Amino acid sequence: MSVRTTTAAAATATALLTLPLAPATAHEQDEGRLFLTLSGAQNTWIRGVRLSCPGPAGHHPHAADACKRLGQAAGRPDAPQHQPPPQPQPQPGAKPACTGVEDPVTATADGDWRGSQIAWRRTFPNPCALEAATGPVFRF
Repeated sequence: MSVRTTTAAAATATALLTLPLAPATAHEQDEGRLFLTLSGAQNTWIRGVRLSCPGPAGHHPHAADACKRLGQAAGRPDAPQHQPPPQPQPQPGAKPACTGVEDPVTATADGDWRGSQIAWRRTFPNPCALEAATGPVFRF
């Protein structure tokens, strides 16, 4: 690389660094990025997914709903919601949605939310209790 090429590259880099940046709009700002995991009793199985809010970055199948839930709860997956979710109507002859069956599941959320570090972990007695507490956040 010649001195002339190196000088031109340095000048270009300096010019790019000094350009004023437009403020990000609300839609462009990241609320947070979390790595979510679920594991069964005694770690017999485990799965995880990356959730980026807002936006399609990540692989969460219900990202928009999970981001909305986390946004209302300041990034805490099991924070109570302002309004309880609507309860599905039981079908005739169907068992209750949440039973006392012990099938422990552990959920974790690690990352950042609105500039704060999140390191959350909780074990629920069964998947139904997890769903009731966290809604769409761990629905993957």
